Amino acid sequence: MDMKTAIVTGAARGIGLATTQLMLDEGWQVAMIDRDAEALKTAAEGLAHVLPVVCDVSDPDQVDDMTADVVRRCGRVDALVNNAGVADFRPLDETDFVTWRTVMGTNLDGVFLASQAALPHLKKTRGAIVNIASISGLRASTLRVAYGTSKAAVIHLTRQQAAELGEWGIRANCVAPGPVDTKLALAVHSPAIRAAYHDAIPLNRYGSEREIAEAIVFLCSQRASYVTGQVIAVDGGFEAVGVGLPALRGA
Repeated sequence: MDMKTAIVTGAARGIGLATTQLMLDEGWQVAMIDRDAEALKTAAEGLAHVLPVVCDVSDPDQVDDMTADVVRRCGRVDALVNNAGVADFRPLDETDFVTWRTVMGTNLDGVFLASQAALPHLKKTRGAIVNIASISGLRASTLRVAYGTSKAAVIHLTRQQAAELGEWGIRANCVAPGPVDTKLALAVHSPAIRAAYHDAIPLNRYGSEREIAEAIVFLCSQRASYVTGQVIAVDGGFEAVGVGLPALRGA
């Protein structure tokens, strides 16, 4: 009951799992939330001070039940990391409404629902919310009409949270990852796409899941006690540079 507790959604793999592992290293207990029961069970095996809970964050009833379960078993909520997300990459004229709603349901509705459910408990601890957006929410790109729009909305929702929740000492910030070496990226990014990203990123490489987790855990911690309403692009400089930079490098 005395250990600080973080709820991390989408915790069965990728950035969510890396965040869980880093928070455990820093002395937190973590409620690992994911809708993939088998993957969640595998991810939680061998980890101390974790509570795996199966939950689809796009479902209001499941989110309410999950939050109540976490509070009953852990006693408190000090941080909420809204990491669960789905990706869909297709042109605007091929994005049907079902696809649009599926992406929005997890990426945007899930952040709203989990934050609202955790809010009474975060007020008690003067806790923190960290929402995971994307570089695609900061700059437009092809094939990301649903995904990019959902992540841009998460960025604005974060600012709304910061504006409204500060009087309770609750901080709300957003991490916008750039290209990251996840299993999904390795599966869908061809060598040509990877080379193009490397050319466009000043640090000339993809980020790691651990590097994204470092920013998330910092924002959850008291080291960021005066940071709220901010969007941190953890992207190797990708968002900071304009078009034409790769060509100019050879000049």
